[in-house]
Order: sequence, then C-alpha cells, then structure tokens
Amino acid sequence: MKKIKVLLVDDHDVVRTGLKALLNIEEDLEVIGEAVNGADGISKVAELHPDVVVMDITMPTMDGMEATRKLSQGYPDALVLALTVHEDKQYFFEMLAAGAKGYITKQAAGEELVFAIRAIAAGNVYLQPALARWLIDDYQRLSISAPAAREPHDTDPTGLKVLSQRELEVLELVAQSHSTPEIAAQLGLSPKTVSRHRERIMKKLNLHSATELVKFAIRTGLIDLD
Repeated sequence: MKKIKVLLVDDHDVVRTGLKALLNIEEDLEVIGEAVNGADGISKVAELHPDVVVMDITMPTMDGMEATRKLSQGYPDALVLALTVHEDKQYFFEMLAAGAKGYITKQAAGEELVFAIRAIAAGNVYLQPALARWLIDDYQRLSISAPAAREPHDTDPTGLKVLSQRELEVLELVAQSHSTPEIAAQLGLSPKTVSRHRERIMKKLNLHSATELVKFAIRTGLIDLD
C-alpha cells in the first residue's frame, strides 16, 4: 500500500507530537516530517516532498497563510490542509484564496482530520461542514442581493464585466493575498495607483473590505480553488 506522506507544520511541540501519534496509527498515512513555522515548512517540503501539508495559521517568523501562498506557487503538488484554532470567516476565505485545499479547526475530531487528509490526497477539497456553510451562505446572499431588475439580456451575471482588464488583474492579486506593494511590483504600478484601483473595484462591486473581495473572487471563479 502506498502511504500518504504528511508534513506537520505547527509551532507547538505538543500539538505536533499528538498529531504524529494520531496519524501514524493509520496504515495508509505516514508523518515524514515536522516544521515549527511557515518558512521551516517550505524548506521541509522542498526536502521531503510530502503529499499533504497540515498547516497551522498563526505561527512566528512566517505564518501559515503566507507559507500556503508560497507553496501553492512553488510546490503545487504539496497540498495544504489548514488545521487551526481560528473558526473565523476571514481566515477561512483567505486560506482558501492562498491555495489551501482544506480547512478544519483543532476542535474537530481526529477521525475528521484523517478523513480530510485522505480526501485532499485523492484530489478533492475538504471543508469542515460547520464552516462550509459560509460558502453556501455567501452564495445565497449574493443571489438574493443581486439586483432583482437584472435584465434578461445581461450576459455578465458575475459582475466582472464592470471591471477593466487592469482592475481584474488587481482583484485577482488581492484575492491571492498579495499586499499593495507586491501588486504594484508585479504590475509595474505605484502603490498609490494600486490603491486607487482597489477603491474603484470596491465601489463598482459594492464591496467594503479585502475579505469581501476575496470571497467575490472565489464565487465568480476568478481564482480557482481546485
């Protein structure tokens, strides 16, 4: 039997020890390494080539969100499962936007963690059911709040058509958790220009925060979670 290779990234020794003991009981799982923060996790991924990275979010030096974004760009075969204390919409959507293939809290049962790892290794996405409702709630809210008077000839139900090509580029990078200076560098713009684009995007889409921008990008398929 080919085992699923797992890397644990968490800054608490006792958490990693407990997770390792739990996962190594399973015949098809093998913890091949541990890391104490996001930067250490990236180094271990490059060295050990795990199938699934169980990633904490709040860690020193480099947090799990930044590490997930870097892994999704540089090591896409290392699939990230967020395992966190944060039962919070903002963390949930931003980790998915960063590239995580799953999200569960540390309050979840051990059996659910094992199931999530197997699901992600098989190429699926796993969201803790109690949290996945946020995606449904947002989708339903978007549907309900969409202008009732939308004409039948409206060929852009997502709302993306109101944005310019440059605004779409900025929105995509914002949704991928890039900072304003990073977006400016990538697009060859000044930070002030990027900020103006963000303001116009939010005004056109009637959104009020970076988190709402991320959720909009996920809902409309501008960024792909698969």
